[in-house]
Amino acid sequence: MSEARWYVVHTYSGYENKVKANIDKTIENRHLEDQILEVRVPLEEVIEQKNGVQKVSMKKLFPGYVMIHMYMNDDTWYVVRNTRGVTGFVGPGSKPVPLEEDEMERFGIRQEVKVSFEQGDAVIVLNGAWEGTVGVVQSVNEQKESLSINVELFGRETPVELSFSEVKKME
Repeated sequence: MSEARWYVVHTYSGYENKVKANIDKTIENRHLEDQILEVRVPLEEVIEQKNGVQKVSMKKLFPGYVMIHMYMNDDTWYVVRNTRGVTGFVGPGSKPVPLEEDEMERFGIRQEVKVSFEQGDAVIVLNGAWEGTVGVVQSVNEQKESLSINVELFGRETPVELSFSEVKKME
């Protein structure tokens, strides 16, 4: 199998989140987690000022487009192409063209994450709801660049899945 690459899919305008949800559901139903790794609707933070009040909101960076990190093969192409709301892959004819590394960097996507976590490593969460929480790595998924740690929630140990970029190894 070749390496996973980022592809761009054109959707009906306004259907980006629905397409993401449909593809995520199909991945789960058909057990394609190891072939279609991530589906993203790129967003940017926008500060609007109305009546002297600043309001921060999230706006779609590319309306009508969804980014997908996947291994391109007949099955994954078929699943994505035949998802309701998808009009096609970006590329000439029916041949999808993956994003180049410099294009991905502009969107904050790193091709290679040079961090290695192992089961039993102590980590601290850097941001999000669990910021500052210290946990022990229970499992690592290198393809999805995520790991699972246990955190205490309502007095019980609860597993939480986080991306490599959300945690840092404890020294």
